[in-house]
Amino acid sequence: MATKFLAHKNGDSVGVATNDISKNEEVEGVYMDNNQRTNVKAVDNIVLGHKIALKDIKKDEKVMEYGEPVGKATQDIKKGEHVHVHNIRTMRW
Repeated sequence: MATKFLAHKNGDSVGVATNDISKNEEVEGVYMDNNQRTNVKAVDNIVLGHKIALKDIKKDEKVMEYGEPVGKATQDIKKGEHVHVHNIRTMRW
């Protein structure tokens, strides 16, 4: 199975698509900090550069990337869903 997303740190809640990902596709990704591999079934189509949820994320939960919070979920997000501006927001304002 070809690698289709990268996660920066083990424990991140999202990975970044390195190729387009199709809905219902089982995809493999790699955690960059330790080379651990993980598989996720995509719930949505996810384009190159966009994020895929690596776990279920509850509404108002911090979204983790780079081992740091990069936003907060505005709704429940299921593992494998597309994560973008429609379901997360910045915590700066």
